[in-house]
Amino acid sequence: MAKTPRYYPAEDIKPAKVVHKVKQNPPRVRKSITPGTVLILLAGRFRGKRVVCLKALESGLLLVSGPYKINGVPLRRVNQAYVIATSTKVDVTGVDVASITDEYFARSKDAPKEAEEEFFAGDAPKPAVVSDQRKADQKKVDESLLKAVGAVPMLEAYLAAQFSLSANDKPHLMKF
Repeated sequence: MAKTPRYYPAEDIKPAKVVHKVKQNPPRVRKSITPGTVLILLAGRFRGKRVVCLKALESGLLLVSGPYKINGVPLRRVNQAYVIATSTKVDVTGVDVASITDEYFARSKDAPKEAEEEFFAGDAPKPAVVSDQRKADQKKVDESLLKAVGAVPMLEAYLAAQFSLSANDKPHLMKF
């Protein structure tokens, strides 16, 4: 048996904590949402717009596009909680979105921080500028997506139409 020390330390020494790294499982995407499914956006700037799902990203968000030429929705990431999946499908096998990942949408680290004085100076805020690479990627995706949309009759008009509910609509009875 070990002898106890005569004096205790003034500070309690805590044992070193063991850090357990938790590996996140990839998020599950609803069965109704597959690449090519037409989705209705429920929130955000483009709510009420119909978009085409291109793929599910590693973060669990969905990569969608309008196409931009039809309804003005660019390549975006959308949380699946804020969409309704419809039964309409588009063949997106010819659309190449392998290079677009979550890092593609990350903001650049070297963006200059605005000084507080400049903020309060009263100048109008500068509109966000879309990079040339984003424009080129949007054009490339839209080109192949428009071919797929054009192959289905009346799909272009369906995607361009705004979705809304009126007072007498019962969404729980609707089939999308």
